[in-house]
Amino acid sequence: MPHRVLLADDDRAIRESLVRALELEGYQVTEVDDGVAALATARRAEFDVLVIDVMMPGVDGLGVCRVLRAEGDRTPILMLTARVETPDRVAGLDAGADDYLPKPFELDELLARLRALLRRTSAEAGPANSRMLRLGALAVDPGGRRVWWRDAEITLSKTEFDLLELLVRNEGLVLDRATIYQRIWGYEFGSDSKNLAVYIGYLRRKLEQAGATDLIHTVRGVGYSVRSA
Repeated sequence: MPHRVLLADDDRAIRESLVRALELEGYQVTEVDDGVAALATARRAEFDVLVIDVMMPGVDGLGVCRVLRAEGDRTPILMLTARVETPDRVAGLDAGADDYLPKPFELDELLARLRALLRRTSAEAGPANSRMLRLGALAVDPGGRRVWWRDAEITLSKTEFDLLELLVRNEGLVLDRATIYQRIWGYEFGSDSKNLAVYIGYLRRKLEQAGATDLIHTVRGVGYSVRSA
């Protein structure tokens, strides 16, 4: 069965170009041109991944993301955005997006990110990944994709959860940036990419807000590790 993609973008030229490219890659694409239609379509049918532009009339992409997450929809979301500053990226993560791609972008990169999201979704169902993970007072449930610090549950996006799970499974080890990019996104970013640093920073803030401080450690010039305080 082809993977089903919901594409929401109010730029007709971009939308039509992406539809053609995705269909040539074997995806089954449903396209809409605003946030209201995106919400209605996502509620009416099931999709394997959503590609949502941030700047849309009616309800913008961040609003679409927030509403779907609030309703319990965990479908992977790739956000397209012309905003490239860190606060704008953080806003997308806060809304529940799993990945973001700044415009203008290369088609090959968009396709690679979609493949990575779909691989991660498929891997989540494996029985080997279902055992509860613990790091001090932190509990990670891979099967249910839930995280607790003591008795408080921490709400994470898909990518935040995948990143935390990877680090906890490798407790005490320093994972280099290239390894993390490959395991989480399915390919390596350029040496100047801030993608990983943005996600680490946001994950740290969520953990710290719950009381879990000093869990994620930066090893300068190498990567990251977790260890119990």
